[in-house]
Amino acid sequence: MAKVVTFGEIMLRLAPEGYLRFVQADKFTAIYGGGEANVAVSLANFGVDAAFVTKVPDNPIGQAAINSLRRFGVCTKYIARGGERLGIYFCEKGASQRPSKVVYDRKYSAISQARKEDFNWDEIFAGAEWFHFTGITPALGDNVAEIALEACKAAKRLGLTVSCDLNFRKNLWTSEKAGQVMGGLMEYVDVCIANEEDAEKVFGIKAADTDIISGKLNHEGYKDVAKQLKERFNFSKVAITLRGSISASDNKWAAMLYDGNDFYFSREYLVHIVDRVGGGDSFGAGLIYGLLNNYSSKDALEFAVAASCLKHSIEGDVNLVTVSEVKALAAGDGSGRVQR
Repeated sequence: MAKVVTFGEIMLRLAPEGYLRFVQADKFTAIYGGGEANVAVSLANFGVDAAFVTKVPDNPIGQAAINSLRRFGVCTKYIARGGERLGIYFCEKGASQRPSKVVYDRKYSAISQARKEDFNWDEIFAGAEWFHFTGITPALGDNVAEIALEACKAAKRLGLTVSCDLNFRKNLWTSEKAGQVMGGLMEYVDVCIANEEDAEKVFGIKAADTDIISGKLNHEGYKDVAKQLKERFNFSKVAITLRGSISASDNKWAAMLYDGNDFYFSREYLVHIVDRVGGGDSFGAGLIYGLLNNYSSKDALEFAVAASCLKHSIEGDVNLVTVSEVKALAAGDGSGRVQR
């Protein structure tokens, strides 16, 4: 019985070794990941019973994706099988002033061809307390958006807390379509998670006096963004990650949380990046963990940011850290000294 259920797409990630460019590579490392799958793995590593729901092809590649989740203790019981293929993305890691690049090959993926009858949400949510999805999932097609809406309705009817990371992807849909679809889903969301750009790209709500290219992030502007989001959609909490990009190798990393009464800002970390993919997902998982365990708003935020800070030091999509490691960093031990 899962306490947290996540729904989305898991993909095959193919990446050149180290910092090689695509045009240099003669081999690719294969791993699996995707927004909501990454959240489920993080939570499982924290000791939470987590289930991931998706659809994968009924072939060895689909099975390999399922196995990648099972090895971390994620429940895969409700994954549907069928469809043509597993989505793929190619990831080239950036360094210094050269940005990372992602190329998607996900058209006609199994989840994009899913049908409502593939998922029995009453059965999936039995005994669960939390449901999480991202804005990537409904962007995969009108049919997937309808499934996400059906899941949200069932979750609310059954008393689950619902969280959503807006996660706007311009190569999947336009801002206009995103605003229309996501606006309908937000009616069922309790906890909204966004980054510096999502609120603007999806709902046209922009932080004043902020320039993400230069790394200038205005706290007062993000307070206003969070307040507008809460007023428009009646969220119980709004979290916004704040990334100050110094280069592809070094970022400043922090976040804020608004609970309707107070605004909380985390401590800021200077992060030297090993792999930034999944950074937002690890934040979402950390926030869910903290709120599930009745942490205060401030403590839940600090746990989430510390968890995500650590993720930036780990190769691959998923965050392979323990609760004690996160708590140690959140408490101020960021020395990186050898532990013996």
